[in-house]
Order: sequence, then C-alpha cells, then structure tokens
Amino acid sequence: MNSNKILQQFHAMFGIFMVIFYLGAGTFFLFFAPGIFTGMNKAIFGIIGAVFFFYGLYRIYTTYKLIVEAFFTKDKDED
Repeated sequence: MNSNKILQQFHAMFGIFMVIFYLGAGTFFLFFAPGIFTGMNKAIFGIIGAVFFFYGLYRIYTTYKLIVEAFFTKDKDED
C-alpha cells in the first residue's frame, strides 16, 4: 500500500468528522440557537442553519464517494 492510498483513507475518515460537524452545526442553528440567543433575528439562524445542514448533506455524498474509492477499490499496482 503506497502513501497516496493512506492519505486518501485519512482524508475520507476526516470527511466523516466534518459531516458530523456540519450536520451538528446546522441542527444547532436551526433548533437551539434561537432559544439561546433571544436578542437576534430568528431568520438569520434559519438561513445559517439551513446552509450548514444542506452542505452537510452534500458532504455525505462526497465523503461516501471518497470512502468507496479509498477503501473498496483495487489499486492499479495490485493487478
């Protein structure tokens, strides 16, 4: 296994943590932040939360593709 493959696997695993972060931040801004920060406009929290949440969904798709490529495909060198 070469170092490029190991870096791809590390990047794929890091992507999982970033998906959790973006979905968590989106959930926080959509549901919890308006109750904590009562003096601010709720529409701002809704917009920020929706952007974080939908970007998290996009990251799920790209991270899935990275994981499949990094862990479940054969190297051309192994043939």
